[in-house]
Amino acid sequence: MTTQFQVPDNSENFNQIFKLLQDEYPNTEPMLHFKNPLELMVATILSAQCTDKQVNKVTQVLFKKYLNVEDFANASLDELGKDIYTTGFYHQKAKHIIRSAQLILTEFDGKVPDTMEDLLKLPGVGRKTANIVLARGFGIIGGIAVDTHVTRLSLKLGFTQYNDPKKIEIDLMALAEKKDLENLSMTLILHGRNVCIARRPKCGECVVSELCPSSEV
Repeated sequence: MTTQFQVPDNSENFNQIFKLLQDEYPNTEPMLHFKNPLELMVATILSAQCTDKQVNKVTQVLFKKYLNVEDFANASLDELGKDIYTTGFYHQKAKHIIRSAQLILTEFDGKVPDTMEDLLKLPGVGRKTANIVLARGFGIIGGIAVDTHVTRLSLKLGFTQYNDPKKIEIDLMALAEKKDLENLSMTLILHGRNVCIARRPKCGECVVSELCPSSEV
């Protein structure tokens, strides 16, 4: 359910905040390990409610066992579930991966689709996953990946008044240049993990605390 919050509009400070955060996190390379769009799609599905570090540990073995889309399409649900067990929600994730692989074979000529519309037809692929696959797998920037960190920080920083990822995506796309959307997402994620932590934000260590309407300093 979409909720609108009474958050001060801080969009006028967006450019300054983004610049400060970019200086703080100059290396925003993707943390998930992958060699092609299929591996990226699988890894991103596995990353839901799981750390990138744990996903990489699992996929290091997984991608040696399942080499292509046919291997995932023909996988046993129980066996794949055991292979990805430590990423959490393994049964649902396994179902999504197998069904997506099957659709890729039957509907998309064995290739991971490279449009938002087609990616959203795949089970387990929402806008966040689709934006990640498009940006990192194909170099296509059409939107911004909005995860829990991006959602939380966008509200705290006053860049949006909504908790709905699609509305947040629209608000952020109105503030940032298209070429910066992928970098913006990763920068907010890193700041959310390292400083603006949900339960105990380190406002005293935050480089944008003076520009943040939610700062506790």
